[in-house]
Amino acid sequence: MTEENNVQQTLPRIGSPAPQFTAPTTHGEINLSDYEGKWVVLFSHPSDFTPVCTTEFVAFQGISEDLAALNAELIGLSIDSVPSHIAWVRNIEKNFDVKITFPVIADITMDVANKYGMIMPGESSTETSRAVFVIDDKQIVRAIIYYPSANGRNIPEVLRIVKALQTSDEHAVATPANWEPGERVIVPPAKTQAGAEERMNDDTIQCKDFYFCTKEI
Repeated sequence: MTEENNVQQTLPRIGSPAPQFTAPTTHGEINLSDYEGKWVVLFSHPSDFTPVCTTEFVAFQGISEDLAALNAELIGLSIDSVPSHIAWVRNIEKNFDVKITFPVIADITMDVANKYGMIMPGESSTETSRAVFVIDDKQIVRAIIYYPSANGRNIPEVLRIVKALQTSDEHAVATPANWEPGERVIVPPAKTQAGAEERMNDDTIQCKDFYFCTKEI
């Protein structure tokens, strides 16, 4: 692989600025910078008019209003053309009675896919993988999720991780495994011995030990 291709296929890291792009979509041309101030869920799918991808589009549309309530927008992507995307979303509306309201990038040149490391040559060099990038309102990559082409994503997890990230940001806490909104959150560990002693006597939190404390928010 050439040095240029190595650069193109470098995967963005969690905590790094999201790669900027301008791209044609089913809603016209968009720039990632247009979404500054909003959270973005950018996801890729292997191909239009395929059964697993169809189930995912229906499921993503199902969480679109919940994401909007969190100031988050969906953007889909594959290497198919705009006419193909338009025909497919119209077919979904006709056959599944679901209207796709989010834009779908037509990444025929693979420009966006290469910037985000969405091509997995071991699976396919002509299709994007099932990738999800959660980008925050400051255009920083906050979460990355990949699934193989044969297996559809757990779409509720995409909504859950956006809620968890926003909760961590707002309250300076962490969230435990399988956390759902309304459940207890994890308080960051004490940084000093005195802080650990103080924490064990704090009635507002519950501690198993000095390093493992939770609270309600």
